[in-house]
Amino acid sequence: MLEKNVDTNMVRIVGRINGEKEFSHEMYGERFYNIYLEVPRLSESVDQLPITISERLLIGIDIDLGQYVIIEGQLRSYNRYIESANRLVLTIFAREIYSPSEEELEEVLRKPNEIYLDGYICKKPIYRVTPFGREITDLLVAVNRAYNKSDYIPCIAWGRNARFCEKLVVGDHIKVWGRIQSREYQKKLPSGDVETKVAYEVSITKLEFVENDNNRIDITDEEG
Repeated sequence: MLEKNVDTNMVRIVGRINGEKEFSHEMYGERFYNIYLEVPRLSESVDQLPITISERLLIGIDIDLGQYVIIEGQLRSYNRYIESANRLVLTIFAREIYSPSEEELEEVLRKPNEIYLDGYICKKPIYRVTPFGREITDLLVAVNRAYNKSDYIPCIAWGRNARFCEKLVVGDHIKVWGRIQSREYQKKLPSGDVETKVAYEVSITKLEFVENDNNRIDITDEEG
C-alpha cells in the first residue's frame, strides 16, 4: 500500500498501453502527451485510465500498443469548456514510468491500481441506495498542490463508509485509499440521441477522518 505520509496525492497503476499517444500541450518547451492505460481489476473487468506524460519521461521507454508499464504520479483535475459549459476533466499526471520485467510484473499486478488522497470535502456528500441495495455516497474532495492550486477529485464510498460519509460537511479533512475506476454512462442529447460517456472517480476502500492532530477515526471497508 502507498505510504500515507509522503504526499497528499499519490497514484501507482500497472497496465497495458491501449492506443497511440496523442499530443496534449506544450509548456516551457516541454511537450506532453495523452495515452490510455488498460488497468485490470481483481475481477475480470478492466479500467481504461487517461495518462498525461512528458516527452522527457518517454526516452528509452517502450509504449507500443499492448506493452505493460508501471506509472507513478498524481490524479489531477482541470476545467475544460465543453458543449457550452465548464467540465471537470481528470487525468493521471505521470511523474515516473517503468517497463517491468516478467518477474516484477507478476508481483505488481497483485495490486495494479492504488491511490492515496489527503484532502477536504468541498461539496455536500450525496447518499443513495442502488436498485440492488448497495449504499453509496458521492464525495468531491479538494486536494491541495503546489503554486496555490487544487485538484477536485470525485470519490465514491461504499457500505458503512457511505453511511459515515453522509454525515461529513464541507471543510471536513479526510484521507482516503482506494483505486481509480472508469465508468460508462448514458447521456441523452438535445436531439434525442443517446451518447455513451466515461466518468472517472476514486473508489474508496479505506477512509480516515481527521478531526484534529490528536483525534482520528480510522475506518476500513473492502466493499466496492
